[in-house]
Amino acid sequence: MNRDSIYLPRDVIGLLQTLQSAGHTAYVVGGCVRDSLLGRTPGDWDICTSARPEEMRRLFADHQLILTGEKHGTVAVVLHGKPYEMTTYRLDGNYHDHRHPDAVQFVDDLPRDLARRDFTINAMAYAPGRGIIDLYGGRDDLAAGMIRCVGDPAQRFAEDALRILRALRFSARLGFALDEATAAAALQARDTLQSVSAERIYTEIDGLLGAPNAGPTLAKYGEILAGAVPEVQACICCTQPGRWHCYDVWQHSAVAVEKLDLRGQDTRGARVLCWAAFLHDIAKPQCRSVGADGAAHFKGHNQRGAVMARTILRRLKAPGYLIEGTTGLIAIHDAPVPAGDTAILKSLNRYGAVFLHRLCALKYADLDAHADTPEVKARRNEVAAFEARMTELSKTACYTMRQLAVNGGDLMEAGLPAGPAVGATLQRLLTAVMEGRVLNERAALLEFALS
Repeated sequence: MNRDSIYLPRDVIGLLQTLQSAGHTAYVVGGCVRDSLLGRTPGDWDICTSARPEEMRRLFADHQLILTGEKHGTVAVVLHGKPYEMTTYRLDGNYHDHRHPDAVQFVDDLPRDLARRDFTINAMAYAPGRGIIDLYGGRDDLAAGMIRCVGDPAQRFAEDALRILRALRFSARLGFALDEATAAAALQARDTLQSVSAERIYTEIDGLLGAPNAGPTLAKYGEILAGAVPEVQACICCTQPGRWHCYDVWQHSAVAVEKLDLRGQDTRGARVLCWAAFLHDIAKPQCRSVGADGAAHFKGHNQRGAVMARTILRRLKAPGYLIEGTTGLIAIHDAPVPAGDTAILKSLNRYGAVFLHRLCALKYADLDAHADTPEVKARRNEVAAFEARMTELSKTACYTMRQLAVNGGDLMEAGLPAGPAVGATLQRLLTAVMEGRVLNERAALLEFALS
C-alpha cells in the first residue's frame, strides 16, 4: 500500500473523519485522486465509504443534504456552498440499456467498488494514513499517458456505452492515448452509443471539443466518434485536391479544431467556434465531384454543411445559441471576405462585429489546416487585412441605424409623414452613409432624406 500523501481540503478531511469516527472506512476516490497525482487542482472531491445512505443521513443530519442519488448509494453534503458526494461501496447489476445498471448492491469493501469503475486512472482511492489504493495500475497508466479500462473493456463499454465518449474526452483533456484493447473495444461497441440520451452525448462531445488536445484525439479516433455522429464516417479518407490541401476531409477538420485560437472569446464564442471547426466541412463528402482536371471539387458544401450541422446539433439537443452561431459560421466559412470599406460596413451591418471576429477565427483555423502554399498564405493575408479594417471601422464608422445622426422623430419633424416611409428612409440614409454618398451629419442627412 503506497503511503504517498495528497493534499485534502479541510472540509473533505472533516467528512472523512466523521465517517471514520463512526466506525466506517472512507476514501476520496476517482477523478480527484487522478488530478491530484497529475498536479492539477480537482474540481470535485468524491468520497466512497462503507457507510450506508441511511447512516450518512444520520451522521450529517445537521447539514444541508442532497438525496437525489440515494437510491444508488449517494448522499451529498453541502459545506460552505459546495456539495460533496459520498457514495456507499457498491456493485452494479446487469445493464440492459448500455447505460444504467438495473440495480446496485451495497458492499462493505473498497476493492469490489473499485473493480466496477471505468478506467484505471479513475479507479484509485486515497485516505490519510492509508495512502493511495491503486489495484489496477492507474499510476503506471498516468505515467504512460494511457486510458485503459478496468478489467475487460468490452464488458465496461457494454455496461455503459457513454464510457466510449468519456474515454475520448479524457484523451482530449489529458493528451492520453487509448490502450490498444480499449480502443478496439470502443470501436467495436461504437454503435451502442445510439442508446445513450442525446443530452449526454452532446455534453461529452462538447467537453471533448473544448479540451486542450481535442484535435489529435479527433484525428486518431474519428471512427469511434462516428458512433455518436455517424456523418463523420464519410469524411474519413475523403480526399481533397493537393493544390490546396494536405489532409483528407476528416484530418483537415481535426487539425482545424487544433489550430483554433480562442483568445479573446467568451465561453459561448469559444464553444461556437469549436463546434463550427468540428462540423465546418461535414457536407464535403456529399458535395464531392471530380472535374475534368481530375481534381475534387465541393461546390455548395458551405450551405449544405450548415443544414447538416443544424440537423446534427438539433439531434444532440444543443442549446439554441450554439445551433444558430455554428450554422451561421459554417454557411459562409469558405466565402471570400468582403473587400473595400463599403462592403465591410455592409457586412458589419448584416452580421455584427462579434460574428465577424468569430468568422475570422474560423477562417484562420481552416486555412492553417490547408497545405502550406503561396495561395493559402495569400488567402490568410486577405482575412487578416479584412479583420484589421473591420475592427477599425467597427469602432469609428456608422453601420447601424442607431448610429445615424438622425432618427425617425427627426424625419417626422422635418415633414416626413409617419408610417412605413420613415423606416424605409432611415434604411436609405444608412445605405448612403455606408456607401460614402452622404456624411453622417444631421443637416446633411435631413437634406438627403427630403431631396
